[in-house]
Amino acid sequence: MEGDAAVGAAAGGHGAEREAAALSARDVRILEFERQWWTYPGAKDQAVRELFDLTPTRYYQVLNALIDTPEALAQDPVLVKRLRRMRSTRQRARSARRLGAQP
Repeated sequence: MEGDAAVGAAAGGHGAEREAAALSARDVRILEFERQWWTYPGAKDQAVRELFDLTPTRYYQVLNALIDTPEALAQDPVLVKRLRRMRSTRQRARSARRLGAQP
């Protein structure tokens, strides 16, 4: 039984690697960073500037586009689904504030 699980994991890993191959090196690094950004010293914005040479605004634009791709989902499904969920929650909160502010 353990052998079957190892074979299944290896087969799934190869498929995920093929899917993820379409991601650029920067995209893969961004996903890795999002998985563990809290381990970096200092503020996240500063780490984004140092690691990716991007402004925080541009970084989040790139990240939001990235998490909408099937390749990112194949690379790290748990992370991408969590990031999508967090984005959706923030969008709903913004919409609720806007609707609440209208007469």
